[in-house]
Amino acid sequence: MSGADGSTRTVLVIDRDARWFCDALADCPGYRFVPSAGGVPSAGRHAQVLVGLAPAITAAVVDELPHLAWVHALTTGVDNLLALPNLGRDVALTNSRGVHGPQMSEMALMLMMACVRRLPAMLRHQAEGRWERWPQPLLLGKTVCIVGLGAIAEALAERCLAFGMRVTGVSDARTQVPGFARLYRREALQDAAAEADFLVVVVPYGASTRHLVDAAVLQCMKPSAVLVNLARGGCVDEAALARHLRDGRLAAAACDVFQTEPLPPDDPLWQLPNLIVTPHVGGQSDVYAQQLLPLLRRNLVGYAEAGRRALENLVPR
Repeated sequence: MSGADGSTRTVLVIDRDARWFCDALADCPGYRFVPSAGGVPSAGRHAQVLVGLAPAITAAVVDELPHLAWVHALTTGVDNLLALPNLGRDVALTNSRGVHGPQMSEMALMLMMACVRRLPAMLRHQAEGRWERWPQPLLLGKTVCIVGLGAIAEALAERCLAFGMRVTGVSDARTQVPGFARLYRREALQDAAAEADFLVVVVPYGASTRHLVDAAVLQCMKPSAVLVNLARGGCVDEAALARHLRDGRLAAAACDVFQTEPLPPDDPLWQLPNLIVTPHVGGQSDVYAQQLLPLLRRNLVGYAEAGRRALENLVPR
């Protein structure tokens, strides 16, 4: 089958679910799909379209695709792709933002409850055969401040409201969002942090958000408060966070993302008893491919009919 211009484009999909994607998208007109579990097979070397997780798309992969015109990342973050020296600016780049709300929200709630109820301590006591009880704080009536007000924040706010929480947010781009009791601009982040029982970071990473949550912001938080970082490691000053946790100036924190990933085995963050470390799994789900499929299908159909101007989630370059 051919696109509007009569051509048939080759789509190389590099992913562990590549064959599933190719089968599910086979009815998109104007394309021939080539699956790969990794690397560029000979059948994919003439691909005009590349689909894959951003970390799997390396400079070596791009070098093998001289006809590349569009890359779709099966992730939200595309930092490594923006830094590729051989990915020309004429190559359209799209990402998968907007589909991660359910899993990121559930991850945030899990970490919030695990921190305040001290679940890691309970698990240590289970391994020791030790019976010890302590009061169990509720989410009910607490204030959660969400830093970054995109689709993930909206999904998280909806779930927090169901738990009876008060929801506030921090953004320079939006002045009104349903369900949020109050919105702050980034310049007032310290004020927002001061009233929060939970500070959840889901803001995109960039030059303006590097160390957005720094020592000054952490200093404003209640000693009983909890920080949850699901954004990027660079959005939080990890050294300042570690000092506040060690000194008891912050009750607990949970980080799914880190400045260096994987987190080195000798990093002192591992040893902080009031920090929960998870290995950057917040965006994952057991139905991830199915979640991505509608966006990918819309983009393929639009691209075949009208080119890059029809693409959703086009990343500025």
